[in-house]
Amino acid sequence: MKYKGAAWVAVLGLLTLSANTALAALSYTAQVTDNGLRYLVVNGEFETTDDLSKFVASIQISNTQAVTFNSPGGSVVKAMELGRLIRSLRLDTIQIRNMECASACSLAFMGGILRLAQPGSIGVHKSSFSEDPTLNVADAVSAIQQMTANVIAYMTEMGVDPALLQLALTYNSDDIRYLSGSEMEKYHLTMTGTQPSADQDPQRASMPPPNISPPVLPPTAPQYPGAQANLPPPTVEPPSFAIPTAKSGRVQNYNGQAPLKAAPSSASRTVVTFMNGSALTILDDTGKWFHVKVGNRVGYMFHSWVWVAEYGAGPYGTQFVQVKSFDNYAQTEQYVRGSPLPLTAFLASNGWFAITLDRTLDPDGAEALLTKLKASGSIPDDAIATWGNAFVRKVCCTGR
Repeated sequence: MKYKGAAWVAVLGLLTLSANTALAALSYTAQVTDNGLRYLVVNGEFETTDDLSKFVASIQISNTQAVTFNSPGGSVVKAMELGRLIRSLRLDTIQIRNMECASACSLAFMGGILRLAQPGSIGVHKSSFSEDPTLNVADAVSAIQQMTANVIAYMTEMGVDPALLQLALTYNSDDIRYLSGSEMEKYHLTMTGTQPSADQDPQRASMPPPNISPPVLPPTAPQYPGAQANLPPPTVEPPSFAIPTAKSGRVQNYNGQAPLKAAPSSASRTVVTFMNGSALTILDDTGKWFHVKVGNRVGYMFHSWVWVAEYGAGPYGTQFVQVKSFDNYAQTEQYVRGSPLPLTAFLASNGWFAITLDRTLDPDGAEALLTKLKASGSIPDDAIATWGNAFVRKVCCTGR
C-alpha cells in the first residue's frame, strides 16, 4: 500500500458523497473506497451512556484504517474516551466540511495518529454544563475548573496545543467557530503540514486529488486483529550525535538556586550561591562539572544545575515530562515509534537518550500532567518532570 497520508487526501474527496444526517446517539458505519482504503463513520451525538465496545468491535470486524465523524458534539468525557481509543488502536482521523464535527467531536478527532481535515470542517466553542439544582455555586465552579484541566491534559496528551481551548472559550455554547486550515496547523490539530482544499464542489468530488507530498510516517506494530502494518520505512537523515561545546547559559536548579563550588566536588567549599536565571560563562567542562564564571566569581557548578544556551533543548524556565531513557539509539527509536503518545527523544550530554513528551510546559503544568498520566497508566511510574538541562538536541521522531 502506498503512503497512507496521500491516500487519505484522496479519500477526503470521496467522502463528500457519503455524508449522512447525524443520529441521536452514536452509531458506526464501515465504508471502503474503490481502491480498498477502509474507514469508519461515527454518526450521532456523544452521550455518557454510549458503549464504546461497539466502536472497537466495528473496527475489528471491518479492519478499518481511519475514522471520520458526522457529529454535533455532546459529552466531553465520552468524546475524550473515544479519542483515547482511536489513539490506542493507532487509527487515523479525517474530516470533510460536508460532515459535521463540532464541539466535543473535535476532541475525539484529536485521537488520530495522522489527522487530516478540510478547512471549516471542525468547529469549537465553550462547553455547556447542564444545570443541577442540587449543586451549589462553589461546587459548580470546581466542576468546571476540573473539566477544563482534564481537557487541557487530554489535548497535551494528544499533541494538540492547549491554546486552542482559549480560542474555543471565546465562543459561547450557542455559537460555533469553524477553524481555518492555517488555524488547524497552528494548534497542531492537523498533522501533515498541508491542508486539502475545502472549496471542492460535490459535483466534482471524483476529480483527482491535489498533488500533495506529506511527510513519511514510520511503520507501526498492529494493535488489533487484522491491522495493516505494511508501510514503507521512513526516509530521514541520520541523527547527529555530536555534542556542541557549552559556552554560556544560566543557573536553573530545582530549589531555585545553585551553589558555586571551589572545586569540582559536592564536598568542596561553597564560594557563593546564585539564584536561578543568573547568567554565566562556561570556561571548561570536566565531564560532570562545568568550570564557570558568574559575574566576577569563578568556580564549579554541576551539569544539572546549568541550562546551556548552545544545547537544543527547551526554552529556559520550562520543563519536560520524561518517560524513559536508554543507553542506545535503537531502543530509543523503537520505544518512541511504538508509543501511542506524542513523544520525542533527546541526546543527553552523558551519551544516553531521554524520551519525553513532545513539548515543554511550565513547572506546575508539567507536574500536573505527570501526575495525571501516571494515574491513568499512560506513562511509567518512574517518569519524571525535569528541566532537561542535559538534553543536547532532538534526535528522533520529531515529525509525529
